[in-house]
Amino acid sequence: MFSGLIKFLIVLNLMVNPAVLYIKPQNAVIMTKLEEGQKAPLFSGKNQDGETISLEDYKGKKVVLYFYPKDNTPGCTAEACNLNDNLDAFLEKGFVVIGVSPDSEASHRKFIDKYGLKFDLISDPDKEILEKYGAYGEKNMYGKTRMGVIRSTFIIDENGNIEKIFRKVKTKEHSDQIFSELNV
Repeated sequence: MFSGLIKFLIVLNLMVNPAVLYIKPQNAVIMTKLEEGQKAPLFSGKNQDGETISLEDYKGKKVVLYFYPKDNTPGCTAEACNLNDNLDAFLEKGFVVIGVSPDSEASHRKFIDKYGLKFDLISDPDKEILEKYGAYGEKNMYGKTRMGVIRSTFIIDENGNIEKIFRKVKTKEHSDQIFSELNV
């Protein structure tokens, strides 16, 4: 797979710098494992209207950043509608809500219009934001392993730190799940 020269350079590098070496093969995904208390990875992406949205835009605010697989699917629709139905409560508590999926800007616009969603959805077709947050990787569905979006939610505090991570999202009652865990 690697030429002799490349193997030699890798061995030489490991002798000089014995840190863990990982070469990302084409189309491979490096899973990020974020933890509560860590600084949230910075990101920017286009929303449903083609406007650039970045985490830095929300400095000083609490952010509910949720990752979901696909617009207009049952679980994703239930989750989005649940968050939207409770948006006033989130806003009163100082939160903004942002969704991220690999869907296109146009798909997000249709999804928002169809269900009357009142928050931004970021299009991440290259899965850059998803990968930064460990929300894209191997999934087991119906006994088969495949790559896909890992439904998860990150609560980011006013200082840009990860306050809480939800890896087991209850789509139909996600707002209550968030409020209960945060005691707000």
